[in-house]
Amino acid sequence: MAAAGPGLGPGAGGTVKTLALVLEDEARRGGGGGGGCGGYCSGDTVSGQVLLELAGPLPLRGLRLEAAGRARVAWSESSGAVPGAGTWGVAVRAPGPGPRREAEVRYLDIRQSLLRDPPEGEESLILLDGRHEFPFSFQLPQEPLVTSFTGKYGSIQYYVKATLERPAAPDQSVQTELQVISHIDVSSPALLTPVLRSQEKMVGCWFFTSGPVSLSAKIERKGYCNGEAIPIYAEIENCSSRLIVPKAAIFQTQTYLASGKTKTFRQMVANVRGNHIASGSTDTWNGKTLKIPPVSPSILDCCIIRVEYSLAVYIHIPGAKKLMIEMPLVIGTIPCIGFSSRNSSITSQFSMDMSWLALTMPEHPEAPPNYADVVSEEEFSRHVPAYPPPIDCEEQLCCPVFAYIQEFRFQPPPLYSEIDPHPTDVEEIQPVSFML
Repeated sequence: MAAAGPGLGPGAGGTVKTLALVLEDEARRGGGGGGGCGGYCSGDTVSGQVLLELAGPLPLRGLRLEAAGRARVAWSESSGAVPGAGTWGVAVRAPGPGPRREAEVRYLDIRQSLLRDPPEGEESLILLDGRHEFPFSFQLPQEPLVTSFTGKYGSIQYYVKATLERPAAPDQSVQTELQVISHIDVSSPALLTPVLRSQEKMVGCWFFTSGPVSLSAKIERKGYCNGEAIPIYAEIENCSSRLIVPKAAIFQTQTYLASGKTKTFRQMVANVRGNHIASGSTDTWNGKTLKIPPVSPSILDCCIIRVEYSLAVYIHIPGAKKLMIEMPLVIGTIPCIGFSSRNSSITSQFSMDMSWLALTMPEHPEAPPNYADVVSEEEFSRHVPAYPPPIDCEEQLCCPVFAYIQEFRFQPPPLYSEIDPHPTDVEEIQPVSFML
């Protein structure tokens, strides 16, 4: 709720005690640049009321409602060198700031009149004293709207403004800001692909090198949401003679465009540190986590403001430039539910398949039956033909000896049957214990 204080100004016969603007869903309004995902989206309906409390009758020319949204960028270039301005034509730096860069893009422009027109022939409408409520409702455009954001050199803001027009006094207004969200689903295939980077650096200078430092890092996917923890997998090998420290950080990069120029602002929003790695040693990160703090979602669909994120895994090397790997990140608004559910289903399936390990074998397992006890002589002779007569090797020496190796036949396995051919009077039940 936005409101102007009491006693806003005198009028003909009355004063304005309170002028306020109330939205029906107060949870979906707020300042831009926050990390929350609650807000209005394209196509949503914005509803509310303008509250007006008067002390005495007051003439009014109108009550206008305006909903606007725009992205604005502005910064001043540093003063540059002016050629030929100094002695002997030497370039000197001009005093004061340089040229100013500005740009603006409009995304929303809605206007409504909340007060009926005055009677014919009159300039104003007399509103009696007391409390008055003027409801309003409008729909946001169906085309995509850019997420609200406030940065170093620009902002993307949406607001609703109510203006009270009076014939004998300046206009009075009150406004409230809308939080608009352009949703990003991190379950999209492009954001579920893993990212892998590796790099190596030789420590030292000229011929006095102490050895290389190598780094490999991987993240499971590219898209995450606020509050999620990013598991980092990395392998660090220190073949130098120095003590190194691995670190990881999330960087936010704001890019502004105006008048053909670009302005960039970069800041660290979260970081984590590993253990020292001595010379000749290695270290492995098996899912070291880095939690994402409340930050604005990625903004990739605005032509003058871009907000991008990256995960940097780097190694601090004393006396040398750090070794760094950067992997792109996209901060979304719709969590990757399918990814977590898929992991849980795989885990449950694995645990279900391995549940047989919880069973114990009997102390005295039963030996398998003998074939002679199961297959009768009659059945054996029916399946196995009589042996052929012996071969006279002296008459057949013209051929290879291995061609006359006697064919061996074994007893066939017992026929399958669910009826025990040798039933026992007492059925023995072997105890089976379960490990809980």
